[in-house]
Amino acid sequence: MATITTKDGTQIFYKDWGPKDAPAIMFHHGWPLTADDWDNQMMFFLQAGYRVIAHDRRGHGRSTQTFSGNEMDTYAADVAELTDHLDLRGAIHIGHSTGGGEVARYVARARPGRVSKAVLIGSVTPLMLKTAANPDGLPIEFFDGFRAAHIANRSQLYRDVPSGPFYGFNRPDVKISQGLIDNWFRQGMAGGAKPLYDCIKAFSETDFSDDLKAITVPVLLQHGEDDQVVPIGPSAHAAIKLLKKGTLKTYPGLSHGMASTHPEVINADILAFIKA
Repeated sequence: MATITTKDGTQIFYKDWGPKDAPAIMFHHGWPLTADDWDNQMMFFLQAGYRVIAHDRRGHGRSTQTFSGNEMDTYAADVAELTDHLDLRGAIHIGHSTGGGEVARYVARARPGRVSKAVLIGSVTPLMLKTAANPDGLPIEFFDGFRAAHIANRSQLYRDVPSGPFYGFNRPDVKISQGLIDNWFRQGMAGGAKPLYDCIKAFSETDFSDDLKAITVPVLLQHGEDDQVVPIGPSAHAAIKLLKKGTLKTYPGLSHGMASTHPEVINADILAFIKA
């Protein structure tokens, strides 16, 4: 099992598949998932000739169940240590949901030459929380409810979320995949209760506006128009206005988990963006 140990002693698990001299794509997962959430994309891009990398964020999956450092600055610093360790140059960074925030913060601060492009899928950028400056965001009570459910019975929460809004399985006439639900639950329960609790604050209250403004590489925003977890208005529609080289592609009827429910659509659009 491949791991690195960060400066604060945290072990970060990662997968690294494909030729070391091939163009590199690094994937960043959402809450409370793991690198396994990218298995479809990793196989697709591996077969297309790319080197593919994905890690378990600290506190998630097979990485250390950290007590501290469960916030975006440290998440991005962990990514920087991993990319330095692997000596990734000109890499494409792809992030989903919380992972989109992680990508934005890392790419905004990355050393020259490390990143060539980025893709944000159902991303939490620029800010999920409703504030005076962000009136279209979600109220703090919504996230407080998540925290309360997490403490009360996170195993039930980790069944309710994928069974309902995450994949849009609460919509009428939608084909439900029990496998996706079970895999979501499996990944979530592998992480630590404390760091995953902390991560709710990280993905909901972090303002990425300055990060988006600072990014100079091309960025593709992909967002489902029926995203019930990260509503498209205060996220993708707001984020595209802050990017210097942004492209927005939205998907009618698709959910927050569209990369898993419709990988053939999402993968093809990412590949076209990378090759452009």
